[in-house]
Amino acid sequence: MSGLQLTDVIKRYGKTQVIHGIDLTIEDGKFCVFVGPSGCGKSTLLRMVAGLEETTEGTIDIGGRDVTRADPAARGVAMVFQTYALYPHMTVAENMGFGLKMNGYPKAEIAEKVAEASRILKLDDYLARKPKTLSGGQRQRVAIGRAIVRGPEVFLFDEPLSNLDAELRVEMRVEIARLHKEIGATMIYVTHDQVEAMTLADKIVVLRAGYIEQVGAPLDLYNDPDNKFVAGFIGSPAMNFFDGVNAGGLITVSALGGAEFAAPLSMVGDGPVTVGVRPNKVTLSEGDTHRVDLSERLGGVSYHYVSAADGSRIVVEAHDQEAPPPGTPTGIAFDVADAYFFDTKSEARLR
Repeated sequence: MSGLQLTDVIKRYGKTQVIHGIDLTIEDGKFCVFVGPSGCGKSTLLRMVAGLEETTEGTIDIGGRDVTRADPAARGVAMVFQTYALYPHMTVAENMGFGLKMNGYPKAEIAEKVAEASRILKLDDYLARKPKTLSGGQRQRVAIGRAIVRGPEVFLFDEPLSNLDAELRVEMRVEIARLHKEIGATMIYVTHDQVEAMTLADKIVVLRAGYIEQVGAPLDLYNDPDNKFVAGFIGSPAMNFFDGVNAGGLITVSALGGAEFAAPLSMVGDGPVTVGVRPNKVTLSEGDTHRVDLSERLGGVSYHYVSAADGSRIVVEAHDQEAPPPGTPTGIAFDVADAYFFDTKSEARLR
């Protein structure tokens, strides 16, 4: 298996630039997830690695080979798409081995590789079936098996679970994580679902508008975001943000009843600042400055949606089954040590 190196990679469509000088190293055997909102460039970047999109500038190296201008078939990658793209008239075994057959591999070798992929993906009981008789999760496993038999240096997944229902997505996340552990291959996975990113990745690349916002391990991004965008995107429910004003080293937040916080040492000069705090660090407290709008009781966890006097929405995560009725006055509380501070204009983290 091999790692991947992107150096100053740029993509333009005519005069419109959509990928802006990406520099990224993905080490051999890592599971890397590209995550971000729709239109951020994550699928475009993946397709550039696959050779399905031309790279305007920069270089792409796989296993130390410059593959920037190489044909897709010569790059040593295999791609699993959102759609299964299976041949309906072929059996599962024929679908998995079709690429090798077209490349002239001996029948015995094809059968051996298909059998090994089938063992890994637990498809032995389905090899003689046609795709129409399979569930969505089983079809996606066949598509992954088709990639495995090729023995690629890098596996590429383009939102492979988007067409599955919630229960199957959880099941397939477990399957893909197990697959990575068993075969140890380098994998790059594209998703807009940060839960998938957090649960699968060794390394997450957060993209916005064709730029990398931050790269790191899942919990590093969660606990130490570089900016407001990453802080709000990583974590579910999303971080709460409040507008504040710094004056003389004290930040006042009107949405929190005029609460005051000491400004971070890195903040120079008076002016607007954004205060962030995660829902699991906020609690309901005595008071009447806020109002409970709705409570979602999910059993082991509850989410309380609270309105401040200025209309701001606050999400509070609680691990009990008690919930105040809608319209109940309340206060909220949190430890300032759990708060994050961001420059309102640049959105950069103030540490």
